[in-house]
Amino acid sequence: MIPVTKPYFPSREKLDKYIDGIYERQWLTNNGQLVQELTKRLEDYLGVENLLLVSNGTLALQIAYRALGVSDAAPSAQPEAITTPFTFIATASSLKWDGVQPVFADIDPNTWCLNPDNIEAAITPNTRAIVPVHVFGNACDVEAIEAIAQKYKLKVIYDASHAFGVKYKGESLLKHGDAATLSFHATKLFHTGEGGAIIFKHKEELERAKKMINFGITGPECIEELGINAKMNELQAAMGLCVLDEIEANLNARHTIWERYARELAGLVQLQKRSDDLSYNAAYFPIVFKSEQEVVRVADLLKDNGILARRYFFPSLEIVEFLDQKEMQPYSKNIASRILCLPIYAALEKSEQEGIINVIKSHMRLE
Repeated sequence: MIPVTKPYFPSREKLDKYIDGIYERQWLTNNGQLVQELTKRLEDYLGVENLLLVSNGTLALQIAYRALGVSDAAPSAQPEAITTPFTFIATASSLKWDGVQPVFADIDPNTWCLNPDNIEAAITPNTRAIVPVHVFGNACDVEAIEAIAQKYKLKVIYDASHAFGVKYKGESLLKHGDAATLSFHATKLFHTGEGGAIIFKHKEELERAKKMINFGITGPECIEELGINAKMNELQAAMGLCVLDEIEANLNARHTIWERYARELAGLVQLQKRSDDLSYNAAYFPIVFKSEQEVVRVADLLKDNGILARRYFFPSLEIVEFLDQKEMQPYSKNIASRILCLPIYAALEKSEQEGIINVIKSHMRLE
């Protein structure tokens, strides 16, 4: 069976050397040597400052909300944050979990990112933040969102889980917003098995977050913040260092696969419109069909041929009951009903990819 994605496994020999060092130092967590090394190397590679490693991408979002005051308790009303319904559930559920009501605004039907034109109408006196998503690594309209945030004095936290290494206008896309969060889950382009990171605009928020991820503890007998355990451990960092060593080979393989899909399927399906001045990371290959019925047929046909594709993102999150939404978001619902992500990972063989393409083309010929 060809999976929709597969973790990148780096050199076992190199990983063993890092693990040997962990055994020698007898230091497994609490800002160990490898966590410190990975922090510095990621800042250098990504071209960012104020990067904080954490144990997963969902906690990255929650710590960012806390560090920026988005989820601070309000005596009279529940805080709100405007976000997109076309995203992974963690973007919205992390807000809800932290006491912030997500308020959805619809997406652009071509880029699939949060449409800035829909944000202002969703702002209320309780709005604390905007939480856009760089969907599949595509850049949001960061300038328009920043202008709205400044006008209404709102924080901006980007869910940049898909945007590792992406550059916009020659600089890291992760520099935009008051914070940008990354997921280093095993299936991501860059991973630490499980893990995540937050890139803060300002160092003071970074320093506050450092306390938060270690229970608020700042010394043997000093607790300064309400905190939680969100630290990355040394074994996660070891995996991350090995994956980072081989990131260019991983990227090159993904780009080859992405470009072959784009070339062979051009005109047959709808592709995401990428933002201008964007250097893409080829992390995903989503396609949109003419109808939901067609998506289901193609997904079933691929499965019959030993290929797992994924309806991702599906469903559009405004229909999830516990998120307490009242309004439908038509563009998000429409794209979510027709989208399918095809297998893409460095180890995908050319012959396997050709088989995937042939199944889709054969379906199109029958239509």
